[in-house]
Amino acid sequence: MTLEQWDTVQDNLARTLGENNFATWIKPLKFDECKDGVAVLRAPTHFVGNYVSQNFGDAILAGISHVQPDVRRIQFRVAMDRKIQGQAPVRPAKPAATPTDNVARDASDLLPSAPLEPRLNFDNFVVGKPNELANAAARRVAEGGPVTFNPLFLHGGVGLGKTHLMHAIALELRARNPELNVLYLSAEQFMYRFVQALRDRRMMDFKSLFRSVDVLMVDDVQFIAGKDSTQEEFFHTFNTLVDQNKQIVISADRAPDEIKDMENRIRSRLQSGLVVDLHPTDYELRLGILQSKCESHGVHYPDVIIEDGVLAFLAHRISSNVRVLEGALNRLYAFASLVGKPVTLELAQDCLSDVIRASERKISVEEIQRKVAEHYHIRLSDLIGPKRVRNFARPRQVAMYLCKQMTARSLPDIGRRFGGRDHTTVMHGVKRIEDLMRSDAQIAEDVELLRRALEE
Repeated sequence: MTLEQWDTVQDNLARTLGENNFATWIKPLKFDECKDGVAVLRAPTHFVGNYVSQNFGDAILAGISHVQPDVRRIQFRVAMDRKIQGQAPVRPAKPAATPTDNVARDASDLLPSAPLEPRLNFDNFVVGKPNELANAAARRVAEGGPVTFNPLFLHGGVGLGKTHLMHAIALELRARNPELNVLYLSAEQFMYRFVQALRDRRMMDFKSLFRSVDVLMVDDVQFIAGKDSTQEEFFHTFNTLVDQNKQIVISADRAPDEIKDMENRIRSRLQSGLVVDLHPTDYELRLGILQSKCESHGVHYPDVIIEDGVLAFLAHRISSNVRVLEGALNRLYAFASLVGKPVTLELAQDCLSDVIRASERKISVEEIQRKVAEHYHIRLSDLIGPKRVRNFARPRQVAMYLCKQMTARSLPDIGRRFGGRDHTTVMHGVKRIEDLMRSDAQIAEDVELLRRALEE
């Protein structure tokens, strides 16, 4: 197998295993040699090699076999040519090690920080009302020096920026203070290293190393809930670092008091610092994120044109997850570049139909009608009835516009739900509101207020 083939295998693994798993476990591996049906990979540490072998060995072997059919096993090596257990029937004998070698191996095996993604920095973090407190707190920690809150606990749903801020803090701390020992890892990695230390009877090394860091950062701490021994060790590590005035930054998908099976003493400790909720993104923040991404994409896709209204459409329709939002924009750029067409609203709707269907909350036409009637203080029967007086016609057009934007209903279907009106009437109403939103600030404000109320 050549280095180019190994690059191909890595590209395929990045797609199948996910960005985080690939960056943490696969990217650090180096192809060494391929001999007698055995592909040898070099791992940076004994720990990484063991973890990859146990969790991703089959996937790597399948990927290598696809480009090199005669490969039947994989094997891992670390520095000093030490072999690690791999896809082999016989585990090789462990070579003798000097005391100095043991110390070095202990440090590298137990305490490598997870890889940081350079693009997840503060400059690339788009700030809005839902995340401005989290951003300010993260920047304060990243400045180094004494902080009045410890730990900093960031929580929120998937794709709201927790991991981005964690990476940004670690990157900034290392840039400002290279001498600091900043350890960033996931709760799953903490647990695995703890179990590994127990198995290898190296708990004293584990305790000493984890409690000697200057900044400890643990992502997705909810995963240690219910793991009694891991929680016990985490609690003592936490206490020791706080007593030494060492900074701790934690993230989770929910607030400390909402993490099921978390010990009360740990929950209490997590709540003793600053707990910050990253709220779901609002329209302005999503639009800002898309505009920021367009600036960076312009470098790679200089010929792609995004027409007016497309970003606003995406920001409105994909509201649950920033990662999905960014992925949708990536798909549009790639598609437009391949077919050589500008990204119009129609193209975006066609290209992203599956993403939009999966992302949107199921808002009904009836729900929109009720909200609009309440907002304009008119009866629902007048909103959908035959009267054409301005007091009813304009709210009716607003409701039709929102139905077109926020539901998957066709124009004829929307018309039927507005007193059996023709689809051309709905089309006219939608177009009229689109025009008014550009010239009438009150209409634009009404539409946005109603949209937010319906998305809550």
